[in-house]
Amino acid sequence: MAKNINLLIISTIVMFFIIGRPKNAQAETVKPSKAKQQNAEPKKIEISQTKNTEQAKPETEKVELQQAKPNQAELEKIESNKNDSEKSDPNQTEKQSPKPLTVTFREKCADFLNNFVDDEGMVKYRELKLKRLKLNALLSEFARLKPAEYKKWTKEDKIAFWLNTYNIKMLEIITDNYPIKGSKWLLILWGPNNIRHIDRDIDGIKEQKLIVMDEEFTLADIERRLFYKHFNEPRIFLALSQASLSSPRLCNEPYTGHKLDKQLDEQAKRFLASSRGLVIDREKKRVYISAIFDPSWYGKYFIDKYGTDKKFKEHPPSVRAVLNFITNYVPERDISFLQTQYYSVKYINYNWNINE
Repeated sequence: MAKNINLLIISTIVMFFIIGRPKNAQAETVKPSKAKQQNAEPKKIEISQTKNTEQAKPETEKVELQQAKPNQAELEKIESNKNDSEKSDPNQTEKQSPKPLTVTFREKCADFLNNFVDDEGMVKYRELKLKRLKLNALLSEFARLKPAEYKKWTKEDKIAFWLNTYNIKMLEIITDNYPIKGSKWLLILWGPNNIRHIDRDIDGIKEQKLIVMDEEFTLADIERRLFYKHFNEPRIFLALSQASLSSPRLCNEPYTGHKLDKQLDEQAKRFLASSRGLVIDREKKRVYISAIFDPSWYGKYFIDKYGTDKKFKEHPPSVRAVLNFITNYVPERDISFLQTQYYSVKYINYNWNINE
């Protein structure tokens, strides 16, 4: 019995070993293989993703930094400009402060000159008379200009200012006395549109008063104190309106400092190209020039700047100066005649009819 039990036990152990061990061995053999196959790909993908993620992060950061740098630079630049602006020289700001006033005044002058003066300098006095209150208001702005501001302006700005002052005041005088009236015998002598009727009736056009920078002036004062002596710029006399047909044309834009030189040159060239300014008779050997070049009018004021002893020697000093001035603005053929020929100089009869 005991022998049979032992035999059974041994048989069971042998069977267990034969059947159970291969299963365990196969399981142990397969399981690691499956683990390798199952874990290999996920592990590889995971690493690959990790690597890609780790590599992507620096690139993302790099892009963000590259975008940030210009923005930062921009901010620094703006801040720098702001600081520079805040640190700007107060004296420079003061020098520029009159400019808005000058621009405003120039624009207001332009409204009248553009709307009521044509390209030939003819004035619509009848229409302008309907705006005479606004014209008077414009002149009142001359009175409010501060001398301290005026002193900071350039020479060109000052000349432009006084030219505009003079010409606008002349417009006001003629407009206030339009239509022109005169005595019967003077109407017969001069005609109905002659500016000399106004000059006679109001005791002299150029003696009419205006206030500039809270100081009293007349047109004659402006000529004597500024145009004759102070500025020494004879081209001014070809830019002044005499409100007459023989006058240099009234420019239909205001004079401005930054382009004054060009404006004055254009005014002189245009005037001397017209029969009002210069006529050369080559056959009779005569040169006719505007009466405003007469020494008793503006002619003598050309001597300081254009006087010469080298040319035009047969003529008196004031005529030499005027002829020397004229040669800057006429064609080469006329220059040659004026400089090399003998001729007499005559003054063109002046037409005082108003420029309308």
